[in-house]
Amino acid sequence: MSSTQPKKEKLLAEFPPVSYDDWRKLVEVELKGAPFDKKMFTATYEGITLKPIYRKEDTANLPHVNSFPGFAPFVRGTRASGYVKQPWDVAQDVISSSAAEFNQSARTMATHGVSALNMVLDSATRKGMDPDSAKPGEVGVDGVSVSSLPELEQALDGLDLEKTSLNVRCGSAALPFAAVLVAFARKHQKPLTNVKGCIEADPLGCLAGQGALPQSLDSAYRELAALTAWAAKNAPQIQTFSVHSCPWHEAGGSAVQELAFVLATGVEYLREMNKRGLTVNAVAPRIRFSVTVGVNFFTEISKLRALKMLWANAIKAIGGNEAAQKLSLHVRTSRRNKTVVDPYNNMLRTTVEAFAGMLGGCDSMQVGAFDEVLRRPDDFSQRIARNSQLVLQKECNLDHVIDPVGGSWFVESLTSEIANRAWALFQEVEKKGGMAAALKEGFPQQAVTATGAERIKSVTRRKDSVVGVNQYANIKEKPLERPVFDAQGFFKSRSQQVASYRTSQEDAVSRDVLKKLEKIVAPKDSKLFETCVEAITAGATIGEVTRSVRIHETASETVTPVKFIRTAEPVEQLRAAMEAYVAKGNERPALFFCNMGALRDYKARADFSRGYLSVGGYSILSSEGFKTPEDAVAAFVKSKSKVAVICSTDPNYPTLVPPLAKGIRAANPDAYIILAGFPQDQIEAHKQAGVNEFIHIRADVCETLHKLHSKLGIE
Repeated sequence: MSSTQPKKEKLLAEFPPVSYDDWRKLVEVELKGAPFDKKMFTATYEGITLKPIYRKEDTANLPHVNSFPGFAPFVRGTRASGYVKQPWDVAQDVISSSAAEFNQSARTMATHGVSALNMVLDSATRKGMDPDSAKPGEVGVDGVSVSSLPELEQALDGLDLEKTSLNVRCGSAALPFAAVLVAFARKHQKPLTNVKGCIEADPLGCLAGQGALPQSLDSAYRELAALTAWAAKNAPQIQTFSVHSCPWHEAGGSAVQELAFVLATGVEYLREMNKRGLTVNAVAPRIRFSVTVGVNFFTEISKLRALKMLWANAIKAIGGNEAAQKLSLHVRTSRRNKTVVDPYNNMLRTTVEAFAGMLGGCDSMQVGAFDEVLRRPDDFSQRIARNSQLVLQKECNLDHVIDPVGGSWFVESLTSEIANRAWALFQEVEKKGGMAAALKEGFPQQAVTATGAERIKSVTRRKDSVVGVNQYANIKEKPLERPVFDAQGFFKSRSQQVASYRTSQEDAVSRDVLKKLEKIVAPKDSKLFETCVEAITAGATIGEVTRSVRIHETASETVTPVKFIRTAEPVEQLRAAMEAYVAKGNERPALFFCNMGALRDYKARADFSRGYLSVGGYSILSSEGFKTPEDAVAAFVKSKSKVAVICSTDPNYPTLVPPLAKGIRAANPDAYIILAGFPQDQIEAHKQAGVNEFIHIRADVCETLHKLHSKLGIE
């Protein structure tokens, strides 16, 4: 450098560097004596303690931090160009009962920004049953009823499966439904090499969620091996497995538990397919991971990134090539944290979840409708759901930067910690003999159930906020309408349609169908799938094909199923009881606040108590502070309320509570008296004075309001 050139100065050199110790000292001053280690660190359901601040030193020994997108271990994505060249697929559940309804909804979605359609089959079809062999509650209630090739033609009429991916939630009917889809593609001369989507087989996930399968696991694996081998040769863009984290997430599991159990499930599928002659390089690309994402923003981002790394490491360990190590990731927003009360808040929750899914590097995403936990979503809620993704994709320019969170000291540290803990739990499952053995023992079910119980406890104690439910409740809210579905009538109609389809066939056609079905009973596994396609093409139904494939099979062993939860539900039941009480013609109970002293004496506790008691749907009668207990008692009597809530400070309570409680009891012996706060050294004295209940930050809102409901005759 020439001596005549000006010397470059360090940018912002006038600001001296600040050390961690300097920062901590300043924080301790602001904490005013509260312990730093208790106040500034946050424990999570994953067993991880989050630091208040992360530094470069926290990522110094993390090997994945120096990786690039498109390179192993793929924590930064499987494509080097990220979303710049190819954005994630905008997927949406098509909620319908009949093939005609499905087609109408799917066409609308396909022309309004959706690039992947999720076909959810009803319970009967997912079991491989035709409607006339099922029960009324299994047909058309929770998905579309499809039994034959003509019905699938009606459902998919006018849809371009080369441009729009089709993902089919088909339960235990993967092979027979795939046969219908292939018969459809061949009849309409659609090249199978161009058809995109996933036949979502997940027998272990179904077993965990339902407790049993309509076939043995060995039978399920035999069918899936036949389907996967065929797809690997003939339909390279169709995946045949979808490992769902839904059973573990929706039962309350932590991010660590979700990852460990889906990883164990995926590895078990590879193992079972290998036993049947398929290599890891043939099977791994046929597996799609469908991961449910909740509202804990940074944890969910880190969870998705950790899963990619875990899968890549697992595939590498068992000899898979680099293509097999690339995880296919579908993301779906959570139901566990959605609410029936104040449901429009669910729009905000799904938006946060969608943002996390995008930053976590999904390949496709399904945003649930805000009203999906209380009714079948309507056109409005479906439109809002898909537009949430479209705004992120088209307006926010998030696809212009590859892996925006890459290098974040917090995210990278959290990714590593979640991955390490999930790998350790995955090894525990492997030691038990794999996922099927662990399910029979009940190990994963017990783990997520315990975490789910912790989540519900945190909500009922208001440690975890659910806005509109346990915090900031709106008692003036008008509930959404819930249309009634005629399950019995639809069942009869569908049963007649399928019966008519069979009997309308000419004798020659019926004989041909029977011959094709006879061939299914004992073919070599390599010919099983093609034989099923031939039977469907000839006119067989899904139920007939399924019975033929499984003619010698028995149902699976049963396991203890996981129980799906909504963390807000116990609190919502209090509101539901109140609204039912009012709907019967009763007046909504009003609680009278005995605010004592100056504003500074009662305001904090009055505000807390208003929010706490509104959770149960109660009206609040509040006024400026009373100067004497006699004034408060007179106002209470005038209000005609049956419940008094005393609000003031702990130092004031010893002189205020006895005369106030005595006066209230004299005016109304059956009155229910609540004290805002929990002054431990005064509790027994206040109980003796006549206080029935104490509400405070550590009190369980469900327990408290159940007692109050019971006192007022609200069932």
